[in-house]
Amino acid sequence: MNKKGFTLIELLVVIAIIGLLSTLSVLALNGARARARDAKRIADIKQIQTALEMYYNDNNVYPSLLSQLTTTTPPLIKVLPTAPTPTDGNCTGAQNTYTYTFYAGSGGSGTATYALTYCLGSATGNVASGAKTASPSGIQ
Repeated sequence: MNKKGFTLIELLVVIAIIGLLSTLSVLALNGARARARDAKRIADIKQIQTALEMYYNDNNVYPSLLSQLTTTTPPLIKVLPTAPTPTDGNCTGAQNTYTYTFYAGSGGSGTATYALTYCLGSATGNVASGAKTASPSGIQ
């Protein structure tokens, strides 16, 4: 009598291999998601910086609040971007926001400027990981 089919051991080996491959693909996918979140953070900051520069060109001063970018006619940004979640790398929940700080020029001799703070979970492009600040001079 010649039975055809798989033995229990063969089935268990195949199931173990499929489990290992699916685990590796999930880990690779999580890394890709983290890189995509960091790329979105940089794109958001650059979009905000562009709108700030357009506002500056129209008004000769940076806005005191980011929300002013949405109230111009036409709006420079329809909706202000928010940082993607979850946080990555060494960034904490509090760092996973885009924070805008306006600095008025002092005594007529200084020029107004701003700082946009955000956090990257890993190095993205030529920007290192960690807490970062963007200003009119670029991303630091």
